[in-house]
Amino acid sequence: MLTLSTEIEKHIKKLVNPLKEGNDLKEALKLKLTKKEFKLLKAWSDGTDIEELQKQLNLDEERYGELSAKLIKKLNQEKIKQDICI
Repeated sequence: MLTLSTEIEKHIKKLVNPLKEGNDLKEALKLKLTKKEFKLLKAWSDGTDIEELQKQLNLDEERYGELSAKLIKKLNQEKIKQDICI
């Protein structure tokens, strides 16, 4: 789970409080993100190859870019930050 936290911290511009840990973080993310967004974030943290990830999620390059941008934008929303932080 440490890698998931690290991946989230890379995409959040300003993080005031520390992130929740382990299953608490996963559960908070599952409530706030779509299944594809959560799978995308998890795959990023696992270091999955982009082409393999696109195949797994059945996304073309354009849709992958849109989903990535939407995910990063969501992670930077204050309400979501409050829910995933301690």
